[in-house]
Amino acid sequence: MVNAAPAAPARHAPAGRLRDFFSRFAESRVSLVALIVLAAILFLAFFSPWLAPTNPYDLASIDILDSRLPPGSEAMAGFTYWLGTDGQGRDILSTILYGLRLSILVAVVSGAIAITVGVCVGLISGYFGGKFDSLVMRVVDFQLSFPSILVALILLAIFGKGAGNVIIALFITQWAYYCRTIRSAVLVEREREYLEAARGLKLGTFTILFRHLLPNCLAPVIVLATVQIANSIALEATLSFLGVGLPPTEPSLGLLISNGFQFALSGNYWISLFPGLALVILIVAINLVGDQVRDVLNPRLES
Repeated sequence: MVNAAPAAPARHAPAGRLRDFFSRFAESRVSLVALIVLAAILFLAFFSPWLAPTNPYDLASIDILDSRLPPGSEAMAGFTYWLGTDGQGRDILSTILYGLRLSILVAVVSGAIAITVGVCVGLISGYFGGKFDSLVMRVVDFQLSFPSILVALILLAIFGKGAGNVIIALFITQWAYYCRTIRSAVLVEREREYLEAARGLKLGTFTILFRHLLPNCLAPVIVLATVQIANSIALEATLSFLGVGLPPTEPSLGLLISNGFQFALSGNYWISLFPGLALVILIVAINLVGDQVRDVLNPRLES
């Protein structure tokens, strides 16, 4: 009866905690602006097929005579290229919107898979311990001893180009971070009184792990996820820039920067500049939001 008493108000606690979280998050104006910018980018990326002036990957809408036009130039069809065109005559603004969409999609999907696998493995490893825990930690230590970009390059050299293969490569480079993070949190929580009470009530292992233990270990995972999504976007752009990520037929900010790199010395700066700025703004916005989330979830880390 003593252990069951605190459980009753807990059903109403999430709504209050959520309001408190957003009120504390809004205390930082910089983070609030970053959140608004991030929301605007996500909106533009999600609705890019409807918001983009042209479809840059529809050959019927591309005219080679519009190649490398500077920002503000008039197209052969009569409309304006506000950010100019690339070497193939594609509208830079449209390619950025499409590139943002695919870059974010690849990062989020790979991150979701990595979180699911890493959290499940780390949860089981930390709770049960023993030989399985030792084996998992040796695998994690071995993987984390190599730079993520090196692992991704090796995997893509084996799998080949393509969005699906990039997602697999990013997932493999990320899951170990989530596994180690959730395991560390589980080691702190597994001897707490509420888990002893749950075991005393003969609750099932699945219920103990995912209903009682996991919710109390999610805070560091949420913080890590914001950092890793930004890292995944940057890593995907780097791989595509190097020519081993997404193929030229698919939009990517890294590919757009790479396509304009060869024209930079000839004065066509806009081909790489604007996709590069879009990539920087996206990553900085995610990192600023992630920093504030970290401070809210762990007030001791606030400066």
